[in-house]
Amino acid sequence: MREKFRVWAETLETFFLEVVFEERHDFRAKLTRGFLFCSSKIFQVFVKIHRWLINVRILRDKTLGVQVIAIGNLTLGGTGKTPVVEKFARELQNAGRKVAILSRGYRSRPAPLHRQLLNKVLLREDQTPPRVVSDGKSLLLDSEMAGDEPYMLASNLRDVVVLVDKDRVKSGRYAIEKFGCDTLLLDDGFQYWKLRGRRHDVVLVDRHQPFGNEHLFPRGTLREPHSHLARAHTIFITKSDGKTSELRERISKLNSGAAVIECIHSPLYLEDVFTGEQCGLDFLRGKKVASLSGIAQPEGFEQSLVKLGAELVYSKRFADHHRFTQQEILNAINRSKKRAAQVIITTQKDAVRFPKIDRRDLPIYFMRVEIKIVSGANDFQDCVRKICFR
Repeated sequence: MREKFRVWAETLETFFLEVVFEERHDFRAKLTRGFLFCSSKIFQVFVKIHRWLINVRILRDKTLGVQVIAIGNLTLGGTGKTPVVEKFARELQNAGRKVAILSRGYRSRPAPLHRQLLNKVLLREDQTPPRVVSDGKSLLLDSEMAGDEPYMLASNLRDVVVLVDKDRVKSGRYAIEKFGCDTLLLDDGFQYWKLRGRRHDVVLVDRHQPFGNEHLFPRGTLREPHSHLARAHTIFITKSDGKTSELRERISKLNSGAAVIECIHSPLYLEDVFTGEQCGLDFLRGKKVASLSGIAQPEGFEQSLVKLGAELVYSKRFADHHRFTQQEILNAINRSKKRAAQVIITTQKDAVRFPKIDRRDLPIYFMRVEIKIVSGANDFQDCVRKICFR
């Protein structure tokens, strides 16, 4: 039953994206777009009312007495947020801060339904402790319990506390009391307004789709109007190609006071998904390669393989956050072999969702990447210093 629901949800998500980005033009798609457009107008009203209630203090936020850095975006998915969170966490930890990453845990396994319903009916606060993905020493949960991004962050940052809970006020308090943290990083936290205090908002803007298709959800991928970029203190232009003058001009009109930093996702090395064996990027040069991914924008990943000298002979794409089955991996191996592929390459985000497989006729590696700042490095260091010595 669970597997059938997953397949149905991914099919619906694919249809939704094709409608939103106008890749389908049949009558059903046009009718759906009209309905979504009306719904987005209603959603916009709710967003503005919610924001107004917070500004006039009818809906109260909380402060925990520590530094809060909220890293997020205006659009749904695909901006390359996780490596930016990792870079901030590493820089702040190296500068002497005790950092905890607080994540909602997208598509992690939720609490039992009966407990959620009981808490809502009784109007009581959930007392269940947050899930500890990493205590700053050991990796304690798998990707299914933690969620893809928290698990990946905890794997790459073994000395940083990583917690998962929908209530990040609760998980922030837990990080302070149990682990002595003095800096809280809110992963995907730009729209999380319950936690304020000494807060620094970082917003990521994708160079290729800075504001999605310019429509609010559900007609588009904007979570809130692009005018709300004015709340940001620091803005990252991700996947930069250096040709950003028009985008910078538009950002300046929306927010003239924020520091603007440009970055790219820079490949570091390849790592075997199952054995952990690492090899350099030169390994790809001249090889026939198959790609396997379940991310929001796979085109950039596939292009990076070609730039590294690989010949891409087969690519298989799944929906974002897709949890792979053993049969899907074996099918990908068989089809890759038919195209004479010598190796399969996936992303680290996908690799954490791979099951163990019975046979391996082709090696499967994931590409480890990190953020490389190409413009505004001094602004980034200034940002870190202000956070550390505030």
